[in-house]
Amino acid sequence: MGAGIRILAVALLALAAAGGATAQLRQDYYSASCPNVEAIVQAAVALKVQQTPVAVGATVRLFFHDCFVQGCDASAIIVSTANNTAEKDHVSNLSLAGDGFDTVIKAKAAVDTQCPSPNLVSCADILTMATRDVIGLAGGPAYAVELGRLDGLVSTASNVDGNLPPPSFNLDQLTAIFAANNLSQADMIALSGAHTVGFAHCGTFTGRIQTAAVDPTMDPGYASQLLAACPAGVDPNVALEIDPVTPHAFDNQYFINLQKGMGLLTSDQVLYADLRSRPTVDAWAANSSDFQAAFVAAMTNLGRVGVKTDPALGNIRRDCAVLNS
Repeated sequence: MGAGIRILAVALLALAAAGGATAQLRQDYYSASCPNVEAIVQAAVALKVQQTPVAVGATVRLFFHDCFVQGCDASAIIVSTANNTAEKDHVSNLSLAGDGFDTVIKAKAAVDTQCPSPNLVSCADILTMATRDVIGLAGGPAYAVELGRLDGLVSTASNVDGNLPPPSFNLDQLTAIFAANNLSQADMIALSGAHTVGFAHCGTFTGRIQTAAVDPTMDPGYASQLLAACPAGVDPNVALEIDPVTPHAFDNQYFINLQKGMGLLTSDQVLYADLRSRPTVDAWAANSSDFQAAFVAAMTNLGRVGVKTDPALGNIRRDCAVLNS
C-alpha cells in the first residue's frame, strides 16, 4: 500500500470513528423500551412552562451549554461535590437559570414513573426532547429529534474553559468556536436566533451602554432604555429579555431587532454589523419560515455534538444531577 493510500485509509477510519456515534442516534430509539417517552416528556415540560414561563429560554440555554462542553451528555446538570467542582459551577455557567435544570429533573421523574421501568431513558435525551418541546410551546417549529445518547461519566469545571462563546465575541471568533463543534456559520447564526426567547444579565452588556461611550452599533433609544433598566451600580445579576419586542414568542423578531440596532449583546449585534453575516440576518428577518428551517437543521447538528453511545463512555444516570456510583 502506497503512502498516499495509507494516509487516505487512516483519514477514512478517523471519519468513520467520528461519525459512528451519530450514526447510532435515531428518532425511534425508544420505540420498544418506552414508546410513549416523547409524549411523557412533552406533558411534563408543558406543565413546567405553564408554571414558570422563563423555563423556555433557560432550557434552551442549558442544552447549548451542555453540548458545547464534552458534547451533549447532560454533564452540565451534575452538581458539585466536596471532591469535584462540576461544570455547573464554572463562572460561565453560574448564570444558567435553575428552571432549565428543573425542567429536566421534572421530566426525568415523569419518564421514570410512566415508562415500563425506571432508568430506560438518558438525561441527555430528556434534555434534547425538553429543548425541542419548550421551543414548540413558545410557538417555534415542531421537529423530530434523534435519540440514543448516553449520559457522560465526567463533569468538571475545568472542561468548560474556552469552550463557551462569551458575549464579547466577534464574527470570526464565533465562527471558529462553532466550527470546532462541526457547526457552520449558518448554524451559528440560526442558533443565535434562539435568543428571541432568551435573557441576559446586566453585567454582560453594560459596557455597551455607558453614557460616555455607547456602542455605535446600538440604537441610541434602545441604549437609553437599557441604561434605565441597568443603571450604574445595579446588581449585575439583574436580567433583561434579549428580545424586547416579542420576548415570549419563538419567532424571527431577533433578526428584525438586529436590523434596527437592537441586539443586546455584542455577539448578537455583530451578526448584522459584519457585512459577511448581514445577508443571512436580512434573509431571516424577511422570511420566518426560512429561519425556522435553518434553526431545525442547526439544532439537529448541535444535538450530534460529542454524543456518547458506547457504554464504556456513558450510561443512563439514575439521578440527572448525580453521577452513578
